[in-house]
Amino acid sequence: MTNMTVLQTNADVTVYAPGTGALASGWENWSWSSTLDFASTAGPGGTESISVDTQAFGALSTFAETAFDNNYAGLRFDISGAQPDVSISFSSSQNTISSPSLPLATLNNAVTTGAFTTLTVDFNDLPGNQGDRVNFQGGANGAIYFITNIVLLDVTPLFLSAEPLANNILAVTSQGAVNFSQVTAKINGGQVSLTRSATYSPPDTPSQTITSFTASSLVITAGNATFSYTIPAAKSVSYNIAKTTAISPDIYGVNFPPDADYIQLLGTTVNRWGGNAVTAYNPNGSFTNAGNDWFFENRVSDPGANPFLQMVSQAGSKSLFTIPADAGDGLLPNGSWVTPPPQSDVYTPWTIADAAAMLEAMPIKPDIVTVDNEIEIASSTHQDMHPDPMGFDEELARVIATSTMAKNTLPNVQVAAPSTCAWWFYWTSDIGYTDNAAHGNQDFIPWFLAQMNAASAKAGKRLLDFLDIHYYFAPDTSANDAAAKALRLRMTRSWFDPTYIDESWIGTSIPAQWTEPNPNAVMLIPRMQQLIKQFYPGTKLSVSEWSSTADTDITGGLVTADSLGIFGVYGLDQATYWAEPDQMGPVGLAFWLFRGNGTFFGSKSVPVTAPANSTNTLGVYASTTDGKKLTFVIINKDVAPVNLAISNIPAGKYFMRHFGGEAGVAKWQTTVNISANGNFIVPSYTAVFVQQQ
Repeated sequence: MTNMTVLQTNADVTVYAPGTGALASGWENWSWSSTLDFASTAGPGGTESISVDTQAFGALSTFAETAFDNNYAGLRFDISGAQPDVSISFSSSQNTISSPSLPLATLNNAVTTGAFTTLTVDFNDLPGNQGDRVNFQGGANGAIYFITNIVLLDVTPLFLSAEPLANNILAVTSQGAVNFSQVTAKINGGQVSLTRSATYSPPDTPSQTITSFTASSLVITAGNATFSYTIPAAKSVSYNIAKTTAISPDIYGVNFPPDADYIQLLGTTVNRWGGNAVTAYNPNGSFTNAGNDWFFENRVSDPGANPFLQMVSQAGSKSLFTIPADAGDGLLPNGSWVTPPPQSDVYTPWTIADAAAMLEAMPIKPDIVTVDNEIEIASSTHQDMHPDPMGFDEELARVIATSTMAKNTLPNVQVAAPSTCAWWFYWTSDIGYTDNAAHGNQDFIPWFLAQMNAASAKAGKRLLDFLDIHYYFAPDTSANDAAAKALRLRMTRSWFDPTYIDESWIGTSIPAQWTEPNPNAVMLIPRMQQLIKQFYPGTKLSVSEWSSTADTDITGGLVTADSLGIFGVYGLDQATYWAEPDQMGPVGLAFWLFRGNGTFFGSKSVPVTAPANSTNTLGVYASTTDGKKLTFVIINKDVAPVNLAISNIPAGKYFMRHFGGEAGVAKWQTTVNISANGNFIVPSYTAVFVQQQ
């Protein structure tokens, strides 16, 4: 086969060196909002360097006349300044694709004016297509510094991993121009004949590349590296395509996608504009306030409401938009609250009429609106606006008033509420259990649903389309060691499993005031669906904020993929991830797995019978769209390979994509032939998408 995306070996390339007073041959100055001197000797030791003085968000940007794409391993440079606020990124002049931005402080937080500090950027920290531009961008207050000896570093050819995959595939992950003729494999000491087959990688693939071979199971030698595997005994998996249930297309959502290309690349279906800061949003100038999340800082909203809605519409996706409500001041050095100033001194008044005017003025209308954001904790997040704890009655009144206004202003809009922040506040208010007692000892969400049902009957129209909540896994996985990773990967059971006792305070604490059944098991989706059925039938369920707990770790990506599969099986109606996943990081790859590049998981969930006692380490999800062709997603959350015997899988050609494995977030896709009733091997920490052609 032709390995279409294997990295090539290149010598180091100089971008700028002292003594020339200019960028190296083949490089051009494409900087913006910056004053530059390419022959400055004002830096430490009189060494010739580029003197950089950027305005807000200006940049030193160097353009390569010959694109360097994914041909280099890193970037090295010498820099001096008073810890300048600079972020490094790579981009392409041919399209809008750009790497993530890497703040200088993550490389070294002690850059000084007295000497040059040599720093190296590992391109594995900035995955993706490197393009033809190197950018050193200043922050909101600009940046002043000296920089010299800028060099692109050569890729060293290296075999990173070689793993069995599917029923006859050997996936080899490499960097640089490795010699694939050096790859051999043996089964029980006997040589295996390998046939290279065509593979390809999407254009945004991280800087590690996978190539496939036809093979069986084995010991693999690749150059000087040896990879040994004992393939475990097969575990049975079966499916029933005759019995399907609909999968909501709106479960693949995120908060604040950066642009339309991102939406289309990951296939996100719902895109939310929300969070604490929008409570203080002023559409007249697109100003907002960060509240208690960031020192109550005033700022310009980026993006503003209208640009966000326009971008989502351009991408052909759906919007979930937060309507600000009249809902912090910081803390004194002794920890006590600062007495809030009069609101008229710091805020423009905001009323239901103002909210209606904002919606009426929008050139592109939102599909779904939420009633502010986590207003039950406004006395802490926005203490300067609402210093007193909010109770059941006030929260309900705000939701009814805002929903009524929204429905009158935009007859086709749907309303989601109350966007409650966490498990504790599903059941009580910021006032505490005296509030429950004042409302017949009812828990908040059941009471809220019943009250919205009654209010809708009185209004003669539905005032609540989605019960919207936020859910963040409660177990502590911050250590990110082997035990924390295993815990993270099994805590997805809290989405659905009544037998899973949450491994957090939820699993050990049962407040006497709570009246919910089985209170130590979250079983979030079926629990909320049952409350909806009981108190306000026909309401949909939305989780507009949730997270993996580890966006940059491969296990965070597997948690996300597992959750997306669970959402489809258990009938969640809508979900948006908090916040914008890095499109080339583990969480972004989970969305790409299900919906990236125009290839989608099916619209109907197919029941799967997975191996017994495998819930903690294995996720298997199946779907169909036409009732004939199958799509599988298999997520191996274990530290060892898994071997699945999938009964009655139709033989033939399948499209297959993958992320994870021994080499981390590398991803790749190809077309393979799969035999009926063959074993299907998935490496450790790997997610695989397989779609019948």
